[in-house]
Amino acid sequence: MNEADRDGSYPEPLPPTGVAGGAAATAPEPDWWMYRCASEPHDGIKRLPAAPPWRSFAHLVEPEEILDPPHPTGAAERRRLGRHLRAATYQADREEIHLVNMALLLRRPLLVTGRPGVGKSTLAYSIAHELGLGPVLRWPVTSRSTLQDGQYHYDAIGRLQDVGLRERMAEQSARTDEGAPEGVQPPDIGRYLRLGPLGTALLPWRTPRVLLVDEIDKSDVDFPNDLLHVFEEGEFTIPELARLSQPTTQVMTADDGGWAQLRQGRVRCHEFPVVVMTSNEEREFPSAFLRRCIRLEIRPPDRPKLARLLAAHLPVSEGPPLSVREELISEFLRKQDDEGAELANDQLLNAVRVAQRIWNDPEERDLVRDHLMRPLNEG
Repeated sequence: MNEADRDGSYPEPLPPTGVAGGAAATAPEPDWWMYRCASEPHDGIKRLPAAPPWRSFAHLVEPEEILDPPHPTGAAERRRLGRHLRAATYQADREEIHLVNMALLLRRPLLVTGRPGVGKSTLAYSIAHELGLGPVLRWPVTSRSTLQDGQYHYDAIGRLQDVGLRERMAEQSARTDEGAPEGVQPPDIGRYLRLGPLGTALLPWRTPRVLLVDEIDKSDVDFPNDLLHVFEEGEFTIPELARLSQPTTQVMTADDGGWAQLRQGRVRCHEFPVVVMTSNEEREFPSAFLRRCIRLEIRPPDRPKLARLLAAHLPVSEGPPLSVREELISEFLRKQDDEGAELANDQLLNAVRVAQRIWNDPEERDLVRDHLMRPLNEG
């Protein structure tokens, strides 16, 4: 963050780059937007003003502790199920972009709801891609997930096994070498402790990392409030490290090959992470949890949004004629609106892609409509 931004003033607006989703087509971009759902990365995160006093965590860490986020290579991102492409072609409505920027400004988590397949998870990758915030830290939640799963994992058994191995090697060495050491030092605990997605997101990064808490509605009843406590404090302590006499410990992070140094076993953030929590609305959340979140509902896409989605993923030169696209969009909307079908956006993408090859007779067209756009809520 630039020092000039610390007084809460805003620098000059960024030059327009073409907002995905047509957000700028009907009205000018607000000059306070940092995230714009643009296809190309930019340095808009430098315009992030100082946090509100009640959400500021900068005082928790010393300047020398601040970390620069890792930058993924393009090749690595493209290998991960096309996440790089999905992030660059993500389509957001103007209201959705407003709410993302509100969450950035207020340092509050986003609770993103909507039907399966509307792009809830992809929003996190879009934010990280556009603002250059490093790889997304994804935490898939299940009914068995606990807060500690996201904070850290300690391989105590592995460490004990290594201690036993060292003792056996020392005993063998003592029998053959009079100069063998008498005592055996246990291996460094940092080799057996890895921070989870939440723990890594709460490290003192110079710019916020993006944490995706996927399908939080699958968690048990106490999970949201447990998570809320950590979000409010911006820190947590690892007991296994706090008990040690050493002031600092190197531990592994959730990033590939990543390491971080912790003081007194504490994980403390410098900038609150960009938290995107997705929910399929399978349960209700406590009021205390909801009031601390920015709630964003991604509604089923309309015709213009579907057309933009196809244009971003499948240029006209690489797909079937426009008439075929319009026909499939109409079928998608008919099933969604008239029949109450739950359809994912990528089902339409698959249908258009295949229609490029098999759209020559009615039987082939029925295969595309009936199988590639089969409702998700159909038994």
